[in-house]
Amino acid sequence: MKSNQQYYDTSFSKLSLTCAEFNDIEFEECEFVDCDLSEAKFAHCRFINCSFVRCNLSLLKIPNSRWFQISFSESKLVGIDWTTAYWPSFHVDCELEFKQCILNDCSWFGLTLQQLKLEECKLHDADLREGDFSGSSMTYCDFSHSLFMRTNLERVDFTESSHLAIDLNHNRLSGAKFSRFAALSLLESLDIELVD
Repeated sequence: MKSNQQYYDTSFSKLSLTCAEFNDIEFEECEFVDCDLSEAKFAHCRFINCSFVRCNLSLLKIPNSRWFQISFSESKLVGIDWTTAYWPSFHVDCELEFKQCILNDCSWFGLTLQQLKLEECKLHDADLREGDFSGSSMTYCDFSHSLFMRTNLERVDFTESSHLAIDLNHNRLSGAKFSRFAALSLLESLDIELVD
């Protein structure tokens, strides 16, 4: 893998490129399997219709890189600042999908990523404040200590997700779906007392 290259329909398997730095690469319809890209830096790169399977992408740096139609499964993506990537305003749905991934300590602050798909993911200490994630599916996820404030969560499906500390007064939740037990925890923000 080299900077200033284009890779189309390429499969990368068992690559170990920790702390490596790359610039201006375009990946289209590429597959990354069992790769360790932790602490690598991809600046001004484009990832289009790619998949990552069982990869370690923790502390990946992605300044001005574009992500479109990407799926991540069984991958570790701890501590990524997604706000540094390039998210064009004309694409409110970037078709990102995460399945059985670890997304702890990630920042999505202020991003518009509608119809984001998160399934069976861990998002401990994630920052989702000020973002627009309307129409997303965030099912079977663990949001322990994650931050929501002035976040647009309209029509988000949170079915079977847990540890949601969402203040009903400071987030938009119209049409959102919650499991019964998780919905009860939302009432904590209203400073009311529940009795049996």
